[in-house]
Amino acid sequence: MRTYPDPPATFVRGEGSYLYDVDGRRYLDFISGLAVTSLGHSHPVVAEAVARQAASLIHVSNLYANTLAPEVAVTLDRLVGGGDRPGGGQVFFCNSGAEANECALKLVRRWTGGRRTAVVCADGAFHGRTLATLAATGQPAKHEPFEPMPAGFPHVPYDDLARLEEALAAGGVAAVLLEPIQGEGGVVVPSSDYLAGARRLCTEHDALLIVDEIQTGLGRTGHWFAFQAQGLEPDVVTIAKALGNGVPVGACWARSEVAAAFSPGDHGSTFGGQPLAMAAARATLSVMEAKDVPRRADRAGMRLAGALARLPGVADVRGAGLLLAVQLDGPTAAAAAAAAAESGLLVNAVRPDAVRMAPSLLVSDAEIDEAVGLLGDVLERVGAAVGSP
Repeated sequence: MRTYPDPPATFVRGEGSYLYDVDGRRYLDFISGLAVTSLGHSHPVVAEAVARQAASLIHVSNLYANTLAPEVAVTLDRLVGGGDRPGGGQVFFCNSGAEANECALKLVRRWTGGRRTAVVCADGAFHGRTLATLAATGQPAKHEPFEPMPAGFPHVPYDDLARLEEALAAGGVAAVLLEPIQGEGGVVVPSSDYLAGARRLCTEHDALLIVDEIQTGLGRTGHWFAFQAQGLEPDVVTIAKALGNGVPVGACWARSEVAAAFSPGDHGSTFGGQPLAMAAARATLSVMEAKDVPRRADRAGMRLAGALARLPGVADVRGAGLLLAVQLDGPTAAAAAAAAAESGLLVNAVRPDAVRMAPSLLVSDAEIDEAVGLLGDVLERVGAAVGSP
């Protein structure tokens, strides 16, 4: 179905930070499948784990147990706790970020017993493309083709605690759903007190705080999860993208007392937590911990952001770790991203005037320098074309 525009390239092979198309041309991948292949393409540890598991057991359904899912759940709980202690929660496995958020939305309704159902969301947010997660997404243009949207998702401006407090005071609110950094919304970083303020308001109004870490989680922003930069304790955390390094897998973590609202039969997923996906997740997390990817992302992100800020036509660089937006002088992001692809660099236009970068968390200094050089040449050409009569 024509749900995507015509692709600029068709890829057949990947290795580390590079992709190769059907003609053998090499591309430096600085978008990582939208922050998915965080260890780079075809990481040997993950590839071996998937191959080994595929040769023994791929799927059994959740009518039965497997040995891998509990191990991955324990690791995720520990990482939610900061990496050195349990987070005090439980995990539901699924296949994608949208499904992780769907789980969270159903969980909060069970938690309130249906007495309160509204979930306050933020303008500019992106939480998925199912009908419920689309309704939670704060981008009206994405709603219009599919209206009427499911009810119960009031939106308030992002990074505005006064408006959030008004929404909570109106009553009937079960939860607040926020991204710690709005990725698809343009890599928007809130004020340093925003998430802590949201936590306080949720506690005061007996509402759950759901943190959508689907794009920001698992080391990308310099912490295992972006909420940890503020010492936050959320009630629910949704995870996907980087968890399988390309194998579809998502997870919804919740504090144990919140998770206890679910009873057998309340929710499920045919493929969720299956051995193949869990093998990929276990291998991915083991490499992430061995390589200390939060530290690497923090250091590499500073190098990349500093170099990008010096390029012609760049007004600002925002983000955290290796989730960055290059703010351009004008609405030339689509042209710049297309020209970059032609030059062998993959980025994407996240706003008309902003290009997003989310390279592998194992990206090298040489690859960063190569990407900056390619983008600098592109911005000079695009700027010259825009300025020409």
